[in-house]
Amino acid sequence: MKKVYIIRHCQAEGQEDQAPLTEKGYNQAVQLANFLENTKVDQIISSPFLRAIQTIDPFAKSSHLDVQIDNRLSERILSSTPITNWLDKLKETFNDKELKLEGGESSNEAQKRILEVLNDILNSKVENSMIVTHGNIMSLLLNNFNNDFGFEQWKELSNPDVFLLIFSNNEFTIQRIWHD
Repeated sequence: MKKVYIIRHCQAEGQEDQAPLTEKGYNQAVQLANFLENTKVDQIISSPFLRAIQTIDPFAKSSHLDVQIDNRLSERILSSTPITNWLDKLKETFNDKELKLEGGESSNEAQKRILEVLNDILNSKVENSMIVTHGNIMSLLLNNFNNDFGFEQWKELSNPDVFLLIFSNNEFTIQRIWHD
C-alpha cells in the first residue's frame, strides 16, 4: 500500500513564483505542521515556488526531512499574457482539456506532468509520500481519478488543503483530510 498526501500551499501574497506566504499563511503552515505531526512520511516533494516550500517547511523541519524540489509540481500557466476574464477562461479549460491560451498550458499538458510525478512515486519503493503544489494543478490530478472533480471543486479548495490518495492492489481511494 502506498499513501500520497497532496497539499495545496497556504495563503500567499501573490501568484508569482517567488511570492511568499502572508502572515496568515505562515500561521497556516504551523497549523498544517501540527495537523500532520503524527503522519508517517518518507519523502516530501514540492513545487519550486516559494509559497509551496514555505508551506511545508515547518513540517519538514519537525520531521527531519529534506524537501525535494520538482519543477513538474509548479502551478499551471494559464496564459503568458494578462487576461481580464481569467476565471471564465480557467472554467473553459476544465470543460475543454485541450484548450490552450497564448503562452499557456492546456489542462491535459499540466495534468500529464503532475501525473508523471505521481507515477514516479508509485514506481518507487517509497511507501508514504507528500507532494506540495498549487490549486489548479492539484485539481487536475484529482480530476484524473474523479471526473466529477472540476472547476466548481477547484473553487472550493482552501489554502491550505490536504488530500490523501491511497493505492492498494491496483485500486485507489481519495479523501480530503483537511477541514478548515
